Amino acid sequence: MTTWVPQSCTLPTAEQPLRVAEFDALFAERLVGSSRPDRLRLELELTGGDGVEETVRDLVARESGCCSFFHFTVSPGPQRIRLHVEVDGAHETVLDALHERAATAAGRDVP
Repeated sequence: MTTWVPQSCTLPTAEQPLRVAEFDALFAERLVGSSRPDRLRLELELTGGDGVEETVRDLVARESGCCSFFHFTVSPGPQRIRLHVEVDGAHETVLDALHERAATAAGRDVP
């Protein structure tokens, strides 16, 4: 599995596995679908529930703080939460790896 933590990440190295584990847990518990509308965008569909939107917003806010090349948009709905992830061209491989990691954690094939 490709790592999606790039060299440009400012999160201390010791904390990176903990952050990855948070994303893995979110994907394993909540990911129901994903798509790549284009090479620099990933759309993830998560099941909703009590506190899920807040958890997602907190996690992506912290991730944006150390990896400013990520642009996250959270779109809540009654049953599902859509998480849109965008990167610039220099970080396309990071998005590829994140997509692969999400699918693997959720036990799915990368579409």
